Amino acid sequence: MPLTPEQQAESDALRRESRPTLRPVSPGMEARLHVPVPVLDHGFVRVVDYMGDDSAVVQAARVSYGKGTRSVSSDEGLIRYLMRHAHSTPFEMCEIKLHVKLPVFVARQWIRHRTASVNEYSARYSVLDREFYIPAPEHLAAQSATNNQGRGAALGAEEAARVLAWLREDAARAYGHYEAMIATEGQQGLARELARMDLPMNVYTQWYWKANLHNLLHFLRLRMDPHAQWEIRVYAEAIAGLVRDWVPLTWRAFEDWRLGAVTLSAQGVEVLRRRLRGERVTEADSGMSRGEWREFVALWGGDEPGR
Repeated sequence: MPLTPEQQAESDALRRESRPTLRPVSPGMEARLHVPVPVLDHGFVRVVDYMGDDSAVVQAARVSYGKGTRSVSSDEGLIRYLMRHAHSTPFEMCEIKLHVKLPVFVARQWIRHRTASVNEYSARYSVLDREFYIPAPEHLAAQSATNNQGRGAALGAEEAARVLAWLREDAARAYGHYEAMIATEGQQGLARELARMDLPMNVYTQWYWKANLHNLLHFLRLRMDPHAQWEIRVYAEAIAGLVRDWVPLTWRAFEDWRLGAVTLSAQGVEVLRRRLRGERVTEADSGMSRGEWREFVALWGGDEPGR
């Protein structure tokens, strides 16, 4: 159930209503407003409001109130300069407010990004829906042998089926007990704020999440990374599609200077210099730890520099 009937009716009404405005608008984002983007099995992301566009970033950087003789190319050049040199404050002039439906365990990862305003559905006041995230079999994986907070190879078909059965059974049993505990027919009924403790981490919650563009891009850089947990990564990728339509010049600069760029340590730079001089460099004389060397080598597709 992406949106409740009430939420869908409100969304439809807002999209039908046309309001004149003196505010700068982004045509790409206007087309996206109030339209939910499905994520996982029951989740979604949708834009409910935004402020600013690429020109707001340029305006803030120039402290100018008029476009004057600026061209799109000069605006893009300035945005790329700001991104390249990590001048973040002009990007803080744009904001976005999202309505997100997500599993609780994803929300607990997401909330670690503290540079945002959040208002979550209250399970103290309302009853949570009977909706749980159940992974597809291909997303059930064993613990990684090299990363203590990541997953490794996918489970075999038999073991995946056993895990999925447990997830469904445990979720159904927990929600049944939750409903029974808050029931008031012929009994007092446990307070909702206490009964919610029995629900599993894969139950869905919802929130409104508002962030400026600078902090949003930082969120996306971390959560779109291949090392991020897949379940939060698909939310980040859904948001990325919205940002791409909202601020296309900023997004291109972000792709080039953040997503597609690499950061090297001083030791990494020195290894490259030595290699360019024709030296053979190994892990033992690189000055790097084993993990740093492994990541450094991965930048070249697994071929060790110096060989």
